[in-house]
Amino acid sequence: MPQPVQTAFPTAILNDGREMPQFGFGTSGIDNDQAEDKVGEAIKRGYRLIDTAAMYDNEEGVGKGVGSRHDIFLTTKIWNDRQGHAEAKAAFREALARMGRDEVDLLLIHWPAPGKDLYVDTWKALIELREDGRVKSIGVSNFMPEHIDRLIAETGVTPAVNQIQVHPMWQQRTVRAYNRDKGIITQSWSPLGSGQLLRHPVLTQIAEELEVPVASVILRWHLQHGLVPIPKTETPERMSDNLDAMRVVLNRDHMARIDALDHPEGRLGPDPMVHGNDA
Repeated sequence: MPQPVQTAFPTAILNDGREMPQFGFGTSGIDNDQAEDKVGEAIKRGYRLIDTAAMYDNEEGVGKGVGSRHDIFLTTKIWNDRQGHAEAKAAFREALARMGRDEVDLLLIHWPAPGKDLYVDTWKALIELREDGRVKSIGVSNFMPEHIDRLIAETGVTPAVNQIQVHPMWQQRTVRAYNRDKGIITQSWSPLGSGQLLRHPVLTQIAEELEVPVASVILRWHLQHGLVPIPKTETPERMSDNLDAMRVVLNRDHMARIDALDHPEGRLGPDPMVHGNDA
């Protein structure tokens, strides 16, 4: 059969006018003492967006892996126990110190933790950090529309990114549509369903038809929906398999078959309406 079509490395345009790679390398679950090597390998293989967080406890290793390069789009996040105006600023300063950097490309509030009722104050801190130039873009993670509506109503500033769990069995169409209407880029964490979808019969069949890895099919589905997937793997070969998504094209039938996999019980992570209220 013909070789998959080569496509250019895609970028997403943020609502603040900046460009962000539409594909990234997630580091959740990678130990700090392994992060430097894993991130370095990912960059060597072509990744230009690296995602970390204070909660991952690997910012130091990730920072070493990125090094002094400024062509890498680096993201980190404020954890639930550091929410609040002054506390978020202090947490960010500590994150910069761990990573050995003066600034980051994107800073997110990791969870809304609505029970704490601090995410608006935290957002105001992120706005000030962006105005100071230490953060280039700001956004949120795991926020539902009602949380973002409140941020916009109380500050007038719309997040550039909302990083949420999205994969073929948990597609979050309502949140994605909301983000799109607000000009917010949807970034997909756990885009492969924590690896659980790599043996799904529909996805494996499509992969066989195209003669490509299953992960490439899933990640291409994200890309063709305008999402920004950030898959995590510690295996160099799978890093390359994931990037092969940019050499795959799914037709309407492929996309429809994958779209049909959405399931009301497909969530693999916590519920944003309650998670983090006590942490």
